[in-house]
Amino acid sequence: MSSSSRQIEVQFEDPNPHKWGHPLKEDVFATFISKENPTVKKIFGLGSFFSPLLFGKFFDPSDAFPLWEFDSEALLPSPRSIDWFPTDTDYVLRAELHGIIIKSLQVSVENGRILEVLGLWNPPRESGKPAEWKNGRWWEHGYVRRLELPEKTEWRNVDARWQNESLLEIRIPKSCDTNATK
Repeated sequence: MSSSSRQIEVQFEDPNPHKWGHPLKEDVFATFISKENPTVKKIFGLGSFFSPLLFGKFFDPSDAFPLWEFDSEALLPSPRSIDWFPTDTDYVLRAELHGIIIKSLQVSVENGRILEVLGLWNPPRESGKPAEWKNGRWWEHGYVRRLELPEKTEWRNVDARWQNESLLEIRIPKSCDTNATK
């Protein structure tokens, strides 16, 4: 079995600072996920990295979550398709993303504090700027997971890779410099 890996460019400038202004509420999500759409279930269903129910209770994925404050084994049931852990040099996140189109997947770091993974699953049909889908009912067009970065990271050196057509791996180098996140 051959292994393929593809670098994902990590963005550090935010062209749309007013995104995610429309929160995903639990009742809206329940109605949205109940529709018989296999793509929606694959992207937002139980166990998915983008599911609002990923952490055992409803949590809007457009809100930043302090992932590295928790142990993946304690927070997620087994078997799980997401794992995160520290090494001596990095914080590592691995997530199986079945049904995701690589060309729409984006990874960015917002203000050196928030790691954001997002993309489109249903591009808007109306004309306008592509970034506008993030300002409204974003879940109807795309997906997102926002995570607080740990303190003392070399956030400008985040490495993101797409492996074997379904695994996203993100490495955030640790820093010994206390000013790295400022």
